[in-house]
Amino acid sequence: MKNILKLFVVVCALIALLSGCTQWPTEKQSIVDIRPSVSFKAQNDDLLNGRVLLDNLDMGIARDYQEGTAILRILPGPHILIISVNGQKVFEEKIYASEGVHQTFLIH
Repeated sequence: MKNILKLFVVVCALIALLSGCTQWPTEKQSIVDIRPSVSFKAQNDDLLNGRVLLDNLDMGIARDYQEGTAILRILPGPHILIISVNGQKVFEEKIYASEGVHQTFLIH
């Protein structure tokens, strides 16, 4: 019985030793998002409360896409970007968005 126990311990030690010497292959997969993006900064903090309209679609407030905090991903191609505060346009620009390009706009 003692011999069987010793043999069992030796076999377990060998299995542990040998299994530590191999490494299973690993594979890392990721998806790269190369859509264009925009963000905003403003001279006056109140302007960041303006509504962002991209091609007449309401995308939320500019503060949601403040430079250094978050970005607005858009599709490549031409767009019309408007910022309105209390229904009045304070910023309007025709832009062309290219894949992988980020643009920051100053609202003033």
